[in-house]
Amino acid sequence: MKRTTLSLIACATALAAVTGFAAVSAPDGSGTDTAAPAARLPVERTSLLCPAPSTSDLAETAYTSFTPVTKGADEKGDAELATAETAEEGGKGEKDDKDEKKEKPVVQPKAPGTPVAGKTTGADAPALIGTAEGGTAPGWTVQQTTEVAAGTGRGLQGVNCTAPDTEFWFPGASTATGRTDYVHLTNPDDSAAVVDIELYGKDGALKSTVGEGVTVPPHTSESLLLSTLSEVKETDLTVHVGVRSGRLGAAVQALDDKTGGDWLTAAADPASELVLPGIPKDATAVRLVLFTPGGTDADLKVRLASPSGLITPAGHETVHVKAGMTTGVDLGEVTRGEAGSLVLTPTDGAVPVVAAVRVVRGKGDEQESAFVPASDPVGARATVADNRAKSTTLALSAPGEAAQVKVTASAGTEGGTPATKTYTIKAGTTQNVDAPVPAGLKGSYALTVETVSGGPVHASRTLTGSDDDVAAFTVQTLPDDRGMVSVPNADEDLSVLQK
Repeated sequence: MKRTTLSLIACATALAAVTGFAAVSAPDGSGTDTAAPAARLPVERTSLLCPAPSTSDLAETAYTSFTPVTKGADEKGDAELATAETAEEGGKGEKDDKDEKKEKPVVQPKAPGTPVAGKTTGADAPALIGTAEGGTAPGWTVQQTTEVAAGTGRGLQGVNCTAPDTEFWFPGASTATGRTDYVHLTNPDDSAAVVDIELYGKDGALKSTVGEGVTVPPHTSESLLLSTLSEVKETDLTVHVGVRSGRLGAAVQALDDKTGGDWLTAAADPASELVLPGIPKDATAVRLVLFTPGGTDADLKVRLASPSGLITPAGHETVHVKAGMTTGVDLGEVTRGEAGSLVLTPTDGAVPVVAAVRVVRGKGDEQESAFVPASDPVGARATVADNRAKSTTLALSAPGEAAQVKVTASAGTEGGTPATKTYTIKAGTTQNVDAPVPAGLKGSYALTVETVSGGPVHASRTLTGSDDDVAAFTVQTLPDDRGMVSVPNADEDLSVLQK
């Protein structure tokens, strides 16, 4: 979501106020705009929040931390991941010395350009609160990947740890029989956060007072079972997390008795045009879930950006979304064995919408599910960690204009030499590219995608599991990592001293 660091802007503003000599350039009296363009500088601080990975004793969780090398970034700086308390612990007040000892995080981030990984097992792994400063901050990413051998939610569950924010939309959640969905909330700050959790089904908002004014104490994390917020059984549910005070990280863990489970991360902010990138080509079922938060119905054209261009799924040319109500549409095997991304555009008036798809791979007892939310473009740069040889698929989509992108594979966590490839993506297409792999790879590695030229590019990474008997997989989208921030240029203006 919104990860832009404003410390550089604040610093420039404070300097101007104190000295009286700095002033942002403005048009002169001739009417000519002489303002210099804003400078793009690396962010100085990044926060990331990882939810508690699993309640299963069979869970095996891998964490991978990586910061891409950023030109102009501070040579100094470090990052750390600290364990968050549970909400119950956070409300107990004073603790003895033993309780105050923090559990050592399973992974210790390294310098830019070098990924590092760690593992933990069982149901006791806590949520993590991460902070990176200086040279480790721009583009810092942490991937949390969990394999569960059996039981509800078995399979592969992956999430890219997210920045704190004040609003989140999760279309694709459920309280149906067989589903066990939790919303995880993590507060990184020194003061409590107060949030409202709203649920929207096919007939509108679900009545519930339990989700109003939920308090998350400082440096704590808690999970709330959605079925405790409302007794109504809904196949398709949209969860809205709105923060009254403070900020936090939020994610939904969606577990299914028959089709495994995965993390549902927040969809891109409501917009009239959306792209859901990188639906696996071997998907056996795809369900599109949409919600419009305004008071106006939305009518959307549904198209699939395939390797050969934009096509309209037969029988699903358009979808009508009623205002304030969640709509679910079964698209079946929409990709038909080819790479694909869903592209949603208004048929008439522009109405903001949020969307995600639930994807199923495999059949019978070997099914697994994951989610692809609508995502912002790659922008200048996007990064995803914990890629593995022969288990990683990178999907790149250019829904509008053609584009060229550069993809860099980092060194491995245990060795290997970085590698880079450049790709041209034709307009209106999605390609599963043969992503570079570090020479002599040992361990896992990170992929960094940079837009070189052309129109916006949307991307996602599919990671498959090690269990050959189950079609285990997880999908992470790759929006811009917000590693750079625009800072207004300032000039000396001594005339301010005469005013």
